[in-house]
Amino acid sequence: MTDSKLINANVIISSDSPEGDELMFCHSILTQIGLPRSEVKGREFQHSFGAAWLSVQAGFLDEGTGPVSQPVPYGATARLALTCISTLALRYKTREIDIGRSAAEFLHMLGYDLQGHRYRMLRKQIHALAACRLQLGFQGRTFNSLPVQQFEAWHPRTHGATSRWPGLLVLSEPFYAETIEHELELIEHSVPLDGRALAALKGSALALDIYTWLAYRLHRIQGGPVAIPWAALMRQFAHQPQGLHAKETFRRGFLHGLHKVKMVYPQAKVEPFDGGLALHASPPPVAKLKGGSHE
Repeated sequence: MTDSKLINANVIISSDSPEGDELMFCHSILTQIGLPRSEVKGREFQHSFGAAWLSVQAGFLDEGTGPVSQPVPYGATARLALTCISTLALRYKTREIDIGRSAAEFLHMLGYDLQGHRYRMLRKQIHALAACRLQLGFQGRTFNSLPVQQFEAWHPRTHGATSRWPGLLVLSEPFYAETIEHELELIEHSVPLDGRALAALKGSALALDIYTWLAYRLHRIQGGPVAIPWAALMRQFAHQPQGLHAKETFRRGFLHGLHKVKMVYPQAKVEPFDGGLALHASPPPVAKLKGGSHE
């Protein structure tokens, strides 16, 4: 997204709090360790930081002619789709998720335009999410689930045939119970996000990761600023650091993403310094909700 579009998003977000469909939710562990940002070579992605860890295993999906191997879900589209699906489950208190009457409608829900490559990426990532196994761990507790229990493969238009968008996705009972069903679980494990900010950052998986992390982290700081060295940030956010200049390459990319994030999260008080980042106590991007979703 260009700076002019980020500026427009900044004006809107600064003027009004999110409401209704603009309010989104993300599991707290996924705010600290995200899905892979680029395509994974192999059938599994693992990443850990501190007491939290994530494992995503690729699966198979029947696309009409038998099982077809799917990739590990990755990138901005997978993040936005998973956040949107979890939010719809929470909003309507159901495992049966209405993902729109068409692929175009679901793309619009994610904040995307309707260019051809968007459809191809959506199909790839929604199939990957529907087939994958997700494991989350934190401080001795492990959550292990197939997020999606039922999904009919999306068959795009071919040779003049009508495109068949499934329209309905059914979450598995364990995934729904962990992230949605119990109000106390929701309060403890879900982080409210501004959907307008997610839409503005949709072009960068790293910027989305920085935004969700700061949304989780900043309002929990008590007292003075917290200094986080670049080495720690690399362990958390650099999934595959490579080369002699990996640290400097990461630092430049992270600061570029942070610039975008601060445009759509203007309350965030974050100051880079030579050794890393200084995080200051800041209001969350979404004001405290009824029920106490912020600590």
